[in-house]
Amino acid sequence: MHPPILEIEGLSKQFQLHDQNALIPSCARVDLAVHSGELTALVGPTGAGKSSVLKAIYRTYLPSSGRILYRDANGAITDLALASEHRMLELRRQDLGFVTQFLHCLPRKSAMEVVAEPLAMRGTSRELAAERACELLDLLNVPERLWRVPPATFSGGEKQRVNLARGLIARPRLLLLDEPTASLDPATTDRVVDLLNAIKAEGVGMLAIFHQPQLVERLADRVVTLSSPVAASALLEETTP
Repeated sequence: MHPPILEIEGLSKQFQLHDQNALIPSCARVDLAVHSGELTALVGPTGAGKSSVLKAIYRTYLPSSGRILYRDANGAITDLALASEHRMLELRRQDLGFVTQFLHCLPRKSAMEVVAEPLAMRGTSRELAAERACELLDLLNVPERLWRVPPATFSGGEKQRVNLARGLIARPRLLLLDEPTASLDPATTDRVVDLLNAIKAEGVGMLAIFHQPQLVERLADRVVTLSSPVAASALLEETTP
């Protein structure tokens, strides 16, 4: 087996409440690995810090301790916990994708422009990026009448479909998914499952949070269970479904 593209060793995150002089634990002593062409699922109770792990990898949060070792296409390893802002911006543009629970975008951009942007940033012509964006929006059941409309007025499910299309269009080497199907109907969820399996087959590595056990069974190659960070041992177990 090839070495993992991501290895996390002893990752912990605490938030400091300065006015109360208190530390609030989020995730504790997390160890996991993500391989190309596989999906690792993060599961565990609310408050175990699953989203914090993804945000620490993407460096939305700065980890409190631990190592986050990312191996790029050339085999060079970067500790994302220590990487410069310049390096993180470079990796986000070229290697890392993140589908969050909520869509964040400029209010006047159309859905097509929002989805096409990551591909255009990598040097793809705007015409081809727009064509690919329309294909994904169609695949994810976004009505064509909405493609040229800013998604600020969309329903929650429509926004999530745009969010998914934006995260998937550039085929990042490492894709982070935070409850990507939470607002979707069953038919669209099935399409997303098929799309994620196809992207896995292309070699993309994924780390995903799912609350539906059936999605873990359908998509996960590895399952990592986080326990509450306030537990003394902060147990973590890894199994294969």
